[in-house]
Amino acid sequence: MRILLAEDEHTLGTWLCKALEHAGIQVEWVDDGRLADRALQQRDHDALVLDLGLPGLDGHTVLQRLRERDQRLPALILTARDSVNERVASLNAGADDFLAKPFALAELEARLHALVRRARGVEHPRQACGPLVYDGARRHFTLNGEALALSPRELAVLRVLVQRSGEPLSKQQILERVFSDDEEVHPEAVEVFVYRLRKRLDGSGVRIVTLRGLGYVLEAD
Repeated sequence: MRILLAEDEHTLGTWLCKALEHAGIQVEWVDDGRLADRALQQRDHDALVLDLGLPGLDGHTVLQRLRERDQRLPALILTARDSVNERVASLNAGADDFLAKPFALAELEARLHALVRRARGVEHPRQACGPLVYDGARRHFTLNGEALALSPRELAVLRVLVQRSGEPLSKQQILERVFSDDEEVHPEAVEVFVYRLRKRLDGSGVRIVTLRGLGYVLEAD
């Protein structure tokens, strides 16, 4: 999962980036509403975590512009303005969820996964493609009922693919969701991980297909 975090409190932003990335969530962090608006138009994300009190453009305006463009990206409001009126106004403006500061990291992580699952029509925390199942709570894969041994990078790449099973993902999209922005990784590294995963999935009833010009897609036989 790759999220856009729009938060102008630098101590909180720095901590969230490190904590969420440790949990396997890639974070693009901006501290200004104008930068958030631009990032939402230019780059691909799975969810938006939005503070309301941003400089440049406030969070309400960022959210309004997002919905006016008919972008259906799940948006979670993260703010110290914890009032019923604020919650109602944010939800009516197009927010999908609302979490007041201070908050527990585990709750934010769980809410993000739930938002993304609902956006893709999958309510259960277990995500599957044929006999391949990812358990988000335990953070491991099983294949035909047996635990699938994977390196951390292999697991991260396969998790990205199973979250979008049946949908092609480019090398760049996979890179953005697996590696942090400060890691210099060539897109060809994705080919190496896909090659390894294909060997592990060979003959299992699920496969990774290359679609020329589009990328990779995970699908059941």
